[in-house]
Amino acid sequence: MEQRFSGNILRKVKEQTSPVPTLGEIGINQFAPYLMNRIAARWNVNMVEALKAHDVTTSQMRALAILSLASSVTINELSVYTVIEQSTMSRTLDSLEEQGLIRRQPRPEDMRIRDVSITEEGRVAFESVWPTMYELFQQLFDGVEEDDYRVFISILHRILRNVRKHDI
Repeated sequence: MEQRFSGNILRKVKEQTSPVPTLGEIGINQFAPYLMNRIAARWNVNMVEALKAHDVTTSQMRALAILSLASSVTINELSVYTVIEQSTMSRTLDSLEEQGLIRRQPRPEDMRIRDVSITEEGRVAFESVWPTMYELFQQLFDGVEEDDYRVFISILHRILRNVRKHDI
């Protein structure tokens, strides 16, 4: 499936003087959301397979990753950062807390809000998973130059600003 559309794919709606190109004209392999979904899905499958050896789920790994970087976050914040629904995150945190990898504490000024933080055991657990994550990350970007990677990250941040619903 090659690109067949010779016009501007990213033209603004206001600038359109001709009909919107069809997906067939653009080509599926030139349609960024399709490629992003394929990449994310493959990354997630690879992570699930790799994490089995560590007896860690993807949700647990994502939570531990964020908590390894933050002193404390709320469940809502953690859900946003990990891209996991709050109900799933709550169950994930139940499991991590039972294992002694995280702790949840009510905020003194608002007992309805619980702050989540990683324990030393949780930090050790994440550090044991990190080399596997980094190896998969390196495979993902094999053949991509550092400068191209930095431009790619900059573009992803611009796209994230366009689609996000949260300040984080």
